[in-house]
Amino acid sequence: MLDRVFAIALNTYRESLRARILIGLTVVAFAVAFYSIIVGAFTLRQSARVVSDLGVASISLFGLAVAIIIGATSLQRELEQKTLFPILARPIRRGEYLIGKYLGTLLTIAVFVFADTGLLLLITAGIGGRSLELTIGVGVAIVVALAVGAWRVPSLRTYGFIPWSIVLLVVGIALAGVAPVERRVLLVGGALALLEVGIVAAWATFFSSFSTPFLSALFTVGMLVIGRNADNLMRLPKKFFPAFLVDGGKLLSKLVPNLQIYVPARPLLTGEVSDVNLGMYLGWAGVNAVAWGVGLLAVSAFIFRRRDFL
Repeated sequence: MLDRVFAIALNTYRESLRARILIGLTVVAFAVAFYSIIVGAFTLRQSARVVSDLGVASISLFGLAVAIIIGATSLQRELEQKTLFPILARPIRRGEYLIGKYLGTLLTIAVFVFADTGLLLLITAGIGGRSLELTIGVGVAIVVALAVGAWRVPSLRTYGFIPWSIVLLVVGIALAGVAPVERRVLLVGGALALLEVGIVAAWATFFSSFSTPFLSALFTVGMLVIGRNADNLMRLPKKFFPAFLVDGGKLLSKLVPNLQIYVPARPLLTGEVSDVNLGMYLGWAGVNAVAWGVGLLAVSAFIFRRRDFL
């Protein structure tokens, strides 16, 4: 079972890299990372903070966009190209196929988040006092290594981005030690963004198991908006809203995951909130994300097994 799911996941990752929209979002995300340097230049000794705050926001925003687009369109694209039928004709269950698609989407997003976070950490290192020659030289060397490897080994043109993004992240973590607070903000914010993206991708997979790409993306965005406002929906003031809206808001806040826990205030990311253990917070957020992901995938597999493609 695992080898079949793994094969589907790698195929989904490979197909996702060919999508022009993914390339465009990646270029824009990297451009925003460099743009943060310009914005930080207009602040008074707060350049590193601007880079980390704007960087965390961009990781979350573009990661969610990638999850919604890939999750909502990947399955339908295989149906339109009729590549799904020969796959399901083999000894593979529909549930295994759907799980593989989801894991492939997560792998694609993880590579994106690792690379973007690594780039932001390198920028933070340069602003925080690390030698610019060293920072730029290491960054260029990593890019050149990927280019040379892709030129020499064709398979690295697709799968080389996986180890490359990890190396970029690890090097960024090491060099950004000169700015420990901003490094923590980027790492914790990036981890929370990846967990949130996992939930949103599970919603996109769920909707795509029975709906069209447009409706799947629309429904997923709706779940995202509701999830980001779950706490507000729970506390709608009865003074300004009728009773049915107050009750409806409480019901919605319980039916969807509370995504506000994945976009906490900066003091929590820096560890300044004394009554919150950051490790426990991350652990609970991870358990919540896994629970929602597993539950949504189970329901998606149940629906997908009964879907008629004809």
